[in-house]
Amino acid sequence: MKLDRLLAITMTLLNQPRVSATDLAKRFEVSLRTIYRDMEAINQAGIPIVSFAGSDGGYEIMQGYRLEKQVLSLEDFSSICSALRGVRSATDYSEIDRLIERIGALMPGQKAAGDQIHVVLDFKPAPNDKVHIAPIHQAIKDLRLISFTYLDNKGSETRRKLEPMGLFLKGYVWYVYGYCLTRMDIRVFRLSRIGELRVLPEPFVRRNYTLQDVEQQFMSRADFKNVQAVLRFQPEMKTRVRDEFGFDSVLVNSDETLSLTTYFSSMERALQKILSYGSMVKVIEPPELIMHVQREIEKMAELYE
Repeated sequence: MKLDRLLAITMTLLNQPRVSATDLAKRFEVSLRTIYRDMEAINQAGIPIVSFAGSDGGYEIMQGYRLEKQVLSLEDFSSICSALRGVRSATDYSEIDRLIERIGALMPGQKAAGDQIHVVLDFKPAPNDKVHIAPIHQAIKDLRLISFTYLDNKGSETRRKLEPMGLFLKGYVWYVYGYCLTRMDIRVFRLSRIGELRVLPEPFVRRNYTLQDVEQQFMSRADFKNVQAVLRFQPEMKTRVRDEFGFDSVLVNSDETLSLTTYFSSMERALQKILSYGSMVKVIEPPELIMHVQREIEKMAELYE
């Protein structure tokens, strides 16, 4: 895991005067390119790394710089351990346990890593997601293609071949992003919609994309304010409405009903959300959305005639 490797490289540089990129690549069983990226990441984290050319060249931490245990407080260490335990709950990566132990040894006062954790993060995925995380993560590390069937939000199933670049958790939903060789473009796939996953023997060369690039591309294409709706909810929905829309956007009327103006990315998404409230919500505006809701209710009624 990258965090584990970065910590180990930093400890190596702290304990040795100079280490070559080749030695580091052999020690951690990664490519020279990965070591170069790791050095840049450590530099960006605030630890000054100096490189030297020549036969006796290599990397070392800038002379006079020391990484003190006291740079991080007990609360800082606890937060790190809490986040790592959350990752552990999601992935079952046993190496995280060893990393937590090493971090615990650095904690001020030599207190155990779990003693001061006040926030528990549980990112445990759904069963279908969990069986996919480990093989996809391994394919990302080994730079191997994966193939799978994918069910989109309209119920259409396609087979995809992907250069997997990363896994991420967003809104308690797990995704994998990468370059789709079926669509010849960067794509994001929800793990719960993946089936018949196979890790292929074919290798690939990682493209110069990051998760931030993918998110920017997605945000530039999506219009999250495509449909504006004014809704009125029954008083019984107060808790759910505030959970999903927040406190500030909700107006409590004199009859205890709740009104709010919200936005949806499409008419389809608006219908899905509004119908999930059943008879506890009424659409006030716009007329087009009211018409779509009426038609959908008519179709539902026909099923029970």
